[in-house]
Amino acid sequence: MNILANDGISASGKKALEAAGFSVSTDTVAQEELIHHINTNNITVLLVRSATTVRQNLIDACPSLKIIGRGGVGMDNIDVAYAREKGLKVINTPAASSTSVAELVFGSLFGVARSLHLSNRAMPTQGAAEFKTLKKAYAKGIELRGKTLGIIGFGRIGQELAKYALGCGMKVVFHTHNCDSIIIPLYVEGYGTVEVELKNQPLENVISTSDFISVHVPAQADGSAVLGAKEIALMKDGVIVANTARGGSIDETALLEGLNNGKIAGAVIDVFVGEPKPQDAILNHPKISLTPHIGAATGEAQDRIGVELADQIKAELLVNS
Repeated sequence: MNILANDGISASGKKALEAAGFSVSTDTVAQEELIHHINTNNITVLLVRSATTVRQNLIDACPSLKIIGRGGVGMDNIDVAYAREKGLKVINTPAASSTSVAELVFGSLFGVARSLHLSNRAMPTQGAAEFKTLKKAYAKGIELRGKTLGIIGFGRIGQELAKYALGCGMKVVFHTHNCDSIIIPLYVEGYGTVEVELKNQPLENVISTSDFISVHVPAQADGSAVLGAKEIALMKDGVIVANTARGGSIDETALLEGLNNGKIAGAVIDVFVGEPKPQDAILNHPKISLTPHIGAATGEAQDRIGVELADQIKAELLVNS
């Protein structure tokens, strides 16, 4: 059986599939040529990340497909319900990248709190001539320890982020739709595991009491933002916000207004409206720490994603055959 990993797959994932007897191609096929390629090469499994889309027309036109796999959490680029209605198995890897995303958020929050994103830009060009000026400009940082981190959406990534925050000495509050409380296990090498119970709070409480707010929710069915002008108005003055979930989870227009009027002290943005062409006002704003949608892009995460996809494919096509 033939597998096309159109947006790539880790070497370990490919090796596991080939060892099970699958033929795996990692050639990238242009979107407009994908249907022809799948049919010509009798592709059984199509694996994608975020670059390739799998819509109804492709599903209808490619009868050889049995599995569509997404290397990652969200499946916005796949017509999941339609594929399943047509009898295809749709898989993803929701747990594989949680640590990677959480570490990106936490690293970026540290960076914004100490203006590292700005000083790293300024020092190479101005450090020799204006060292004292830059030192004064970036000497008003804040510590995360003792502050409150609000997490909106408390799935695997949100819970992983909570572990880092608790370990750093922060208070954690969260809002989600599907539980009253969650036990967070904190493992310390040589000391064992300590369990911390966190209770779900109303969204307004999380927004209004947090010094830092991080969003971890799927795309809303109606396309609306989770944090818009109304929610930003409820926030503390000087809050720092982070969006590594979906472009538009934080309303970008409202975000810019909050940054410009001082309500929001800084922002961490890894996902954008209009990707891969974010708006210039976001890209050039001095209070925003920017990364190009790399939340899950660590070697460890990609390795886990590849192996997890391979395991699911083998279970579906070999064990269940």
